[in-house]
Amino acid sequence: MIAYGKGGEIASNRRDEQEMFVLCLRILQSALVYVNTLMLQDVLCEPEWADLLTLADRRGLTPLFWSHVRPYGEVNLDMGSRLDLAAATVPGPRAADGRAARPTVENA
Repeated sequence: MIAYGKGGEIASNRRDEQEMFVLCLRILQSALVYVNTLMLQDVLCEPEWADLLTLADRRGLTPLFWSHVRPYGEVNLDMGSRLDLAAATVPGPRAADGRAARPTVENA
């Protein structure tokens, strides 16, 4: 769970403010998992990782990490640029071993 300030406690007794806090927290968590998934896809599309990771390694991967999140301090947003997530395209079908299938006429 991601929640900061006052130990993650909701600071209000008002039901509408508590509900808003929880809804915003869910949106934040979903966005974090989405960006983490895109970052993992970006790394895993590199050929050197394809040979290093076993199937057990791949099963252990999860987008539920947040060590790169800065909960306190200043966050500078550059609204004129985007994250370079090359793997943000729709992936093709997977082979039985979990690797991406080679493109064919049907799925190219």
